[in-house]
Amino acid sequence: MRSQRFVSLSAIGVMILMVLALTMYLAGQGVPAPQGAAGAGGAPPLPQNQNGGQAAAARGGRGGNNRGGGGGPAAPAPKFSDGTPRLGALPGQTGIWNGGGGGNADVPYQPWAKAISDYRRVNEFEPHTRCKPSGGPRQFLTPYGVEIVDLPEIKRIMIMDIGGPHTFRTIYMDGRPHPKDLSPSFYGHSIGRWEGDTLVVDTIGFNEKFWIDRGQAPHTEKLHLIEKFTRTDMNTMQYELTVDDPGAYTAIWSRSSNMSFRAGTELFEYVCQDNNQAPELLVGSEQRTVDRSSQIVP
Repeated sequence: MRSQRFVSLSAIGVMILMVLALTMYLAGQGVPAPQGAAGAGGAPPLPQNQNGGQAAAARGGRGGNNRGGGGGPAAPAPKFSDGTPRLGALPGQTGIWNGGGGGNADVPYQPWAKAISDYRRVNEFEPHTRCKPSGGPRQFLTPYGVEIVDLPEIKRIMIMDIGGPHTFRTIYMDGRPHPKDLSPSFYGHSIGRWEGDTLVVDTIGFNEKFWIDRGQAPHTEKLHLIEKFTRTDMNTMQYELTVDDPGAYTAIWSRSSNMSFRAGTELFEYVCQDNNQAPELLVGSEQRTVDRSSQIVP
């Protein structure tokens, strides 16, 4: 009996050593551990995005590329069952959009508008840095990006700011017209429609209390924006902007840029007054140079 017990224990020991050796070998080959396995130190595995890649938690929770194994091509643009494009994350998943407010354009300023733009480029006293909402393309350059929420059941699309003033914009998709007597506001009144796979958003009713972009382009209450959103794949959305403001410009002008999707990130509490990351933009600052490439710069 003692001999048989010794043999059984030896066999178990050999099996354990073989499992450990196989695990070390697979780790060296870059093969992921099974989905249910614990990570190093007994920690649970990192969450996965829909393509099987590790989510943003691997990089401090600030986004991910949402690409499949080995950085291959992005998944196709997601759609609802009726074929309508989905601009937000898939059900049960999260993700945010960055960019979309940039791009170059030959802006046909009126003289007074050019003078205002030049002044703003020197002084950079932007209302957004004082926790004011920013309509139009400036919204998409809000720190940490925006979350787009599709609500087809009530025919609306919401665009939620993450940083900055932590506010939101509503796009009405029910075919309603603009109200006749709008009270000017930061985001204006937006109505949308689908043209194929492109969302076309028509917005009027802006106030003059914000800058429409980081390029310091001024505007008046006559501002009329047409924005086009085309999600070309899971990770990319083309953003096209047309500006019509006869109060500030001599002609209509347009530009385009791309927005990028970061899977695994979602809205979090952000109090603008407690989290201003650009004190150099405040009145009285001696610093004049601002690195606008950072996502945390308001």
